[in-house]
Amino acid sequence: MTTATRKRKPADKGGAVFDRDLDDLPQELRWREWMGRIEAVLFASASPVGREDLACVVGQGASVEMLIEDIQAELTGRPYELAQVAGGWMFRTRAQFADAIKAAADLGEQSLAFTEMEMGVLCAIAYHQPIDRAGLADIFGQEVSRDLLARLHYKDLIASGPRSPRPGAPHTFVTTETFLVTFDLQSLRDLPELEILDEQSG
Repeated sequence: MTTATRKRKPADKGGAVFDRDLDDLPQELRWREWMGRIEAVLFASASPVGREDLACVVGQGASVEMLIEDIQAELTGRPYELAQVAGGWMFRTRAQFADAIKAAADLGEQSLAFTEMEMGVLCAIAYHQPIDRAGLADIFGQEVSRDLLARLHYKDLIASGPRSPRPGAPHTFVTTETFLVTFDLQSLRDLPELEILDEQSG
């Protein structure tokens, strides 16, 4: 633990106050400390961390984006990177090392593989959410099995959405943050235009 992380401002109502600004440090050391804090927060999180949360560990007025850029520059050439996905940032291994990770971890059947129907249903939910089973049946011309939807649930790619306005108010399905992370999307606005997909498939 550095001197900076040990330092605390005077206690407020009996509790220590986290020193965000580090005014006693030279500018360069202060910047390095903020970079270290952001790295630590991201390293400890299994999901993307948003700008607002990262701003809580650096000084007021410090640019989270510039700190992130400096960290990304230092990771050049490393097998992992700091990626911006799902409205935040997270560490992830670079795609070129996927086979090595699978071989070492013997992931086998645990890999995130999809059948053609699973991918089709996932795309339908992504583009038409919130959508219920009847809506999916309208798209595919057949019932979508509960088992298939349960598998997508199990992979944390879809979740329950609001009740449908149809009679009986059935459950609807929506995509999750894991969906955004898996497909490297910042938000659903980054989904390719359906017209482009139709042209590519045609």
